[in-house]
Amino acid sequence: MFNLKGRVAVVTGASSGLGRQMSRAFAEQGADLVILARRVERLEELKTELEKKGTKVLAVKCDVTSTEDINNAAKMAEKEFGKVDILVNCAGSSKDAGVLDMTDEEWDFTIATDQTSVFKMTRAFANIMKKNNYGRIINIASMYGLVGNTAMGTVAYHSSKGGVVNFTRAVAAELAKYNITCNAICPGYFETELTKAVLDTPDFQAYMKGTVPMQRYGHEGELNAGAIFLASDEASYVTGVILPIDGGYTCV
Repeated sequence: MFNLKGRVAVVTGASSGLGRQMSRAFAEQGADLVILARRVERLEELKTELEKKGTKVLAVKCDVTSTEDINNAAKMAEKEFGKVDILVNCAGSSKDAGVLDMTDEEWDFTIATDQTSVFKMTRAFANIMKKNNYGRIINIASMYGLVGNTAMGTVAYHSSKGGVVNFTRAVAAELAKYNITCNAICPGYFETELTKAVLDTPDFQAYMKGTVPMQRYGHEGELNAGAIFLASDEASYVTGVILPIDGGYTCV
């Protein structure tokens, strides 16, 4: 089960963090990859790593807030592989502030990067999927798209990820007739090269023990099983699902 050999997966935000982790996971299941990010030198490093394992990889510099970049990446992917089977919308960033202090610029940046980009990517790549009557779209939202929080003010991030959650349901309903599924994963606190220093502080460790039933953050690779399942042929009847992978944060 869950063999992705012969499938072509597009992953945004592949230069680091969860996007890089999931790119490796898809390659291990046999998929060929189109990896997208702004830092092309990091993409080339990952491409070299994955190609040594026999995976075909196309690395494309892409700013997911740019319609031009996205449409160009879609054309390159279709030209290289002739199809796209899987899209993982993982790229994101945010500027954090509470509702009383957030500026227009901080709000607009976060919405554009975390929500509007998902729409633009899905529009471009789902049109390729439609041609082949097959597709798996996986949107990386956040547990913060399901709940609020008392740890910090990050109202635009909550709003953008909440938008991604219901965007996922809308797209699932619209594209089901084309044999395209659309699901979302809502990660909790996860270890990446950017978050590990904060997650390991005594204050944050204490906060997690009081809010996360499993009393720890997610480790590298613990998101991969959910993504592989949703990308698989076996998940053909699963669409519109919002899957928290958060150590239980949203269940209490």
